[in-house]
Amino acid sequence: MDSLIDFLIRAKQATYAGNGAHVASCRPNSKDLTYQEGDLSYYDTYLGGSHFIGEEAVWRAEIPYWAMNYSGRLLDDSFSFDFLKEALLHVTLEQPYRGPVLYQRDSFTYKCTVNGDFTWFYGYEEIYFRDQKIYECGFHGGLVK
Repeated sequence: MDSLIDFLIRAKQATYAGNGAHVASCRPNSKDLTYQEGDLSYYDTYLGGSHFIGEEAVWRAEIPYWAMNYSGRLLDDSFSFDFLKEALLHVTLEQPYRGPVLYQRDSFTYKCTVNGDFTWFYGYEEIYFRDQKIYECGFHGGLVK
């Protein structure tokens, strides 16, 4: 399981959080990113922008192995996609879903809480600018069998 989590972290850092290149859309107007190492493949596909829904998934030898759905929205114009991506780059082995438990820079604060473990989980992330919540996102997922 640790090698899969390591792969997932590298994939996340190489795609959305790391400003990776988008690939051809798998559905009309979706935004898609992919990453591959050996027989492991990662796909992130999402719809929307200021209000969005998406899915990240990992395949091993072309068999779905793990997936996470997410849905979020911007709550204020002071939101920064750059700050979100910066926080997501700090994803950890202990919490490999979105970003770290807490990340701060300047007047921005990212918070992420998770219930469960890699096999079955749900969580919530939020960003504050000073004391005002400006972003929220819920997510859930786990192993696919």
